Amino acid sequence: KRKKKAQECRIYGQIGSSGRRQPRRRRWDEMTRRRPPMGHLLLLFPVVVISIWFTSAPLVSAHQFSVDGTVLELDDSNFDSAISAFDYVLVDFYAPWCGHCKRLAPELDVAAPMLAGLDHPIVIAKVNADKYTKLATKYEIDGFPTLKVFMHGIPTEYSGPRRADLLVRYLRKFVAPDVAVIESDSAIHNFVESAGTHFPVFIGFGVDESLIAEFAKKYKKKAWFSVAKGFSEDVMVRYDFDKVPALVSLHPSYKQQSVFYGPFEGEFLEDFIRQNQLPLTVPITYETLKQMGEDKRKIVVTIMEDEADESSLKLVKILKSAASANRDLVFAYVGVKQWQEFTETFDVNKKTKLPKMLIWDGNEEYYVVEGLEILDDENDQGSQVSRFLEAYREGKTVQKRVSGPSLIGFINSLIGIHTVYLIVFVVAIIMLIQHLTRRDDDAAYSRNISDSSSVSEDVRMEEYQSGDKED
Repeated sequence: KRKKKAQECRIYGQIGSSGRRQPRRRRWDEMTRRRPPMGHLLLLFPVVVISIWFTSAPLVSAHQFSVDGTVLELDDSNFDSAISAFDYVLVDFYAPWCGHCKRLAPELDVAAPMLAGLDHPIVIAKVNADKYTKLATKYEIDGFPTLKVFMHGIPTEYSGPRRADLLVRYLRKFVAPDVAVIESDSAIHNFVESAGTHFPVFIGFGVDESLIAEFAKKYKKKAWFSVAKGFSEDVMVRYDFDKVPALVSLHPSYKQQSVFYGPFEGEFLEDFIRQNQLPLTVPITYETLKQMGEDKRKIVVTIMEDEADESSLKLVKILKSAASANRDLVFAYVGVKQWQEFTETFDVNKKTKLPKMLIWDGNEEYYVVEGLEILDDENDQGSQVSRFLEAYREGKTVQKRVSGPSLIGFINSLIGIHTVYLIVFVVAIIMLIQHLTRRDDDAAYSRNISDSSSVSEDVRMEEYQSGDKED
């Protein structure tokens, strides 16, 4: 009995005071609950490692590069990590043989420490796009140098100046507050001066900041926004407004301004901001064409012999007055002397009498008002412009398409030489492949003829199947 009792104690544990056995297995279960089996730990190990890696990845990326005012050299291996490590990066996609790239490089070296010293630093980096072609293809680089601003990883084409001091002033816009609050006449002057000439400037006088905050954020990449809470009558005279609230739009590079007195809600305010992204009259260049392409309005194009001559300058003033009264249209002008290839797309040649007016949709179609499209400089051109616009609004137009051959020249002027080289290279490869394929086919055909010459006609007929085809 004692032996049997001892055996039961070893198996089940001691009997408690209640008379029920206390299994020793309970202590083991408690231990297993406190310490998971090794198999479970092995299953958890990859999860822990991945969690640590994702947590530490940004730190690794951030410490891999430093904001010390030098231009970073990037390649396929570190490009993505650099872009993710910084909020703002200006990337120069260059080629070592490019003369323009060589002239730009020292300007970037000068600008880099100034941009790195901003409250929100902007890092300058460069990529040899001629060597790292995958990056060039990914970001659609078709000419050198190409500059792109990466804001929180999203690329935007840089179309600003390339001289160091002007480049810094231009890029400051991307890290500035959405709306600047100004409280004195001198602060207004300093704000306009520091904004530079590449972006339009909107100043709200007596306008609550909350009214323009939404649109300031929406158009942050395209314009400066501010509200003035303290100003004198001298400022009202200088910016040509006589009551508040008023929103003044300035185009420093064109020395143009407009005033909006309200209503300051909804589509009215946004229409004013959107329409004033461009000045009243726009000289047509490669850069302004891109801006007008983003605008949905039709374009009143005036083609003249030379933008710079005295008669053309007088006509531009007349166009400004017309533009003020017709804000649903964009008024643009171009000289044959300045951009002949572009003017030829509208059937302008040496025999065409100028100035000539037309309405362009920004794509392949334009409209003329026959009998009124030519502006006679010997008569009142203001009246002629008014009659042209009245006839257009009444639908008295003839629709035309831009000229084919001349359009090719226009497109070629917009396409980077790198793209042309790429197209030529691809065509050459295709022709080479076709040539080699044809030669292989000829050789195979010759071998077949040689081999088949020893086979009898009966055998050939026997081997022919109904499903076979002859090329």
